[in-house]
Amino acid sequence: MSRLKTLQFCIATALLTVGLSAVPAIAADSQTFTGKVTDSMCGAHHQEGIPPAECVRACVKHGAHYALVVGDKVYTLDTTNQSQMDELNKLAWENASVKGTASGDTISVTSVRAAQ
Repeated sequence: MSRLKTLQFCIATALLTVGLSAVPAIAADSQTFTGKVTDSMCGAHHQEGIPPAECVRACVKHGAHYALVVGDKVYTLDTTNQSQMDELNKLAWENASVKGTASGDTISVTSVRAAQ
């Protein structure tokens, strides 16, 4: 094997090793957030005259994302998983525990369940 090929192999191996060692650190950032399921358009305040759960469902149907109100903060929930979306729809304006990784005001969802 030429020196160039050996060097390329060593660099590729080192990059792969460093990349794989970061995976547990990324997974460790997963947290459980408990709050009220809402939508990204209305947040914690919904239109008067419409029950909040119906408002959440209508806003999501018209393009808003599901969101979670945790204290004074509203997190947008990032998921395309149909079973998670169905659970969020069922839990509209109810308390839920959402597991995922937060980045700013967005949670990348890994699981959703009713809060206990």
